[in-house]
Amino acid sequence: MKRALLIALAAVGLMAAEPPPAPDRPLPDAAQEARAKALFADIRCVVCQHEAIADSPAGIAADMRRLVREEIAAGRTDAQVREDLVRRYGDFVLFKPPVRAGTWLLWFGPLAALLAVAAALLAMARRRGEGTPALSPDEEARLADILASQEDRRDPDAKASDD
Repeated sequence: MKRALLIALAAVGLMAAEPPPAPDRPLPDAAQEARAKALFADIRCVVCQHEAIADSPAGIAADMRRLVREEIAAGRTDAQVREDLVRRYGDFVLFKPPVRAGTWLLWFGPLAALLAVAAALLAMARRRGEGTPALSPDEEARLADILASQEDRRDPDAKASDD
């Protein structure tokens, strides 16, 4: 009974897996294929997010590669292909999104976060103050007397083996 249940669960798991993408079909024109491959390197996979669609094994990346090839074959320019992808997936699909109001966070967010952390650390360092205030001449004299009177000060908790 347990074995049949395990087989059924494995079968369901295999059916739920994403099917492998269809193999890429390069464009017949070498110049167009070179343009497509150059675009592949500039376009981010929306699933992997850290890989270009040229390197991604995800099914959506294969669909995006196919779409880019179709648009190039239809005679669209690289800028038009990028604009279409941005329209479909947003500015995030480009590794170098354009600088505009909607992408300021992408461009300047890391710098702003770094400056905020630096300002917080500087404020904390200033709040700590100057440290311990210097001893007054009277306090220094008292300390010197105490140290002179106790030449060999032993720790009351120390053992003979600690010497």
